Amino acid sequence: MGKISYYLLAFLVGGTIAVHLSMNADVGAKLGNPRAANAVFWIIGAVVATVIWLASPNRSAITAIGKINPALLLAGVLGASLVLATAVIIPKIGAGPANVTLLAAQLITAVAISHLGLWSSPQQSITVIKIAGMVIMAGGASLAILF
Repeated sequence: MGKISYYLLAFLVGGTIAVHLSMNADVGAKLGNPRAANAVFWIIGAVVATVIWLASPNRSAITAIGKINPALLLAGVLGASLVLATAVIIPKIGAGPANVTLLAAQLITAVAISHLGLWSSPQQSITVIKIAGMVIMAGGASLAILF
């Protein structure tokens, strides 16, 4: 797969995230309990993730889990917490403003992660152009939220 294919896939995933978070928020609103929606989401997600793993050609990779820094496994806690938070936020401010704000925060955080080369990310230094892009993004996010 060429590099442009990965960018297209990332774009598709970004759209999927917005749909996914909005659907989970809707389930939470309809149940009157975003925590219940979050639990159902993660149960279904765990089952699907397990099926995908079991269908993969390298099922034995899981045996190396003991070699992983346990702090990295907190990603599951972060995932469950962020989905719960958006289930609470979206019904209050809307999918558009919530996702634009999330996207701005993701961009700023991702640039910092890349700058530091954390968690298998190739190191890419922060530049004036990247800072300008973040300022423009934050400005756009503000426009989307305010108007």
